[in-house]
Amino acid sequence: MGPHPAVAAIRLAVRRVLHDVLTDHTRSADLSRRTPHPELAEAGAGRQRAALPERPDTPLVLVACSGGADSMALASALAFEAHKLDVRAGGITVDHGLQDGSDTRAAEVVDRLTAMHLDPVESVAVRVGHDGGPEAAARDARYAALDAAAERHGAAAVLLGHTRDDQAETVLLGLARGSGIRSLSGMAAASGPAGRYRRPFLQLDRQTARKACLVQSLPVWDDPHNIDPAYTRSRLRHEGLPALEKALGKGVVEALARTAQLSRDDADALDTWAAQADRAARDDAGRLECAKLYALPPAVRRRVLRRAAMEAGSPAGSLFARHIEEVDRLITGWRGQRAINLPGRVEAMRQGGRLVIRQS
Repeated sequence: MGPHPAVAAIRLAVRRVLHDVLTDHTRSADLSRRTPHPELAEAGAGRQRAALPERPDTPLVLVACSGGADSMALASALAFEAHKLDVRAGGITVDHGLQDGSDTRAAEVVDRLTAMHLDPVESVAVRVGHDGGPEAAARDARYAALDAAAERHGAAAVLLGHTRDDQAETVLLGLARGSGIRSLSGMAAASGPAGRYRRPFLQLDRQTARKACLVQSLPVWDDPHNIDPAYTRSRLRHEGLPALEKALGKGVVEALARTAQLSRDDADALDTWAAQADRAARDDAGRLECAKLYALPPAVRRRVLRRAAMEAGSPAGSLFARHIEEVDRLITGWRGQRAINLPGRVEAMRQGGRLVIRQS
C-alpha cells in the first residue's frame, strides 16, 4: 500500500524540483571543468595546467522552515526524497523576533528538522526593520538571512513552501495595487540568484500540505500573524478570498494561479522584446532616440524606459507606474516639459530628439 495521496503529492513535487537542481548542478560542474581558471589562463598558453579543486559532487539543498504546515510538509518530503537521490538536505529556520518566545519556537523547529536527519540545520535570528511596512520588512530580513545561509553552506538551492493559495493571494495583492502584468504573474517557481529559490508547491493547495502533516503526525505551528487582521495578506486570506469564492463559486484560487502563469509567460516575452528594442532604439553614442521609442508599442516602450531609469540608479522598489508614465509623456506628449525627477536622484529629460536619463 502506497503513501497517503497528500504525502505522495508533496513528495512528487519535491522530487521534480530535486531532479531540476541535479540537472543544473551537473551542467554547472561540466561548465566549470571546461572553463580555465582566470589565474591559470594568465599563466600563459601551453603551460601545464594544475588540476583545480572541483565542487562537491553532491549538491546541498536547504529547506526554509517556519514550523508551519506548508514548510513542515516540504521538509518531510525533502528528507524522504533526498536520500533516494544524490542530494544532501539541510534546513534553515529564521527567527524574526516579532513574538514572545520566538527563539524557543525556532529551537523546536531545529529539533524537528534534525530528527528528520537533515544536516546542516540552523536557526538564524534577524532584526526586522520598518521600511515598506511590517510584512515587507519581515520578508526582506528573511530573504537576506536565507541568502547568507545559502552562501555560507554553499547550497545549490533553497526550497520555499509557498502553495497555490499563496500564489492566488499574491496575484490579488498585485491587482489591488494596480500593478502591471509582471506583478500579476505572482511568484516564480524558481527565482533569486541563479534560480536559488525553488517553490515546489505552487501547484498544490494549502490543504494538501496540512493533510500531509496530519497523516505523518508532524507537529505544526500556526503563526498568529496569519490570522491577525492587522496584516493585509491575513485579511485577504480570511475575508477577501472566501468572499470571492462565495460570490463566484469554487475554483477562484485555481483560476488566479493559472492567471499568474499566463501573465508570467506574457511578461517574459515582453521583457525579451523590450531588451531587443532598447538596443535598436539607441544611436551610435548609446542615447535613446525619441522617434524610435515613439514607434514602439506602449507596453514595450515603458519597459525600455523603466530599464533605463534603473540603469541610471533609480531603485526598482521605488520606481512606480506613475513615474514611468511621466517619462513616457516626454516621448508621446512632448510640449517642452522640464526634466522629470525620479527616485534615486535620477532625472529624465528630452534633449535634441534624444531621451537622457541620468543622475541629477
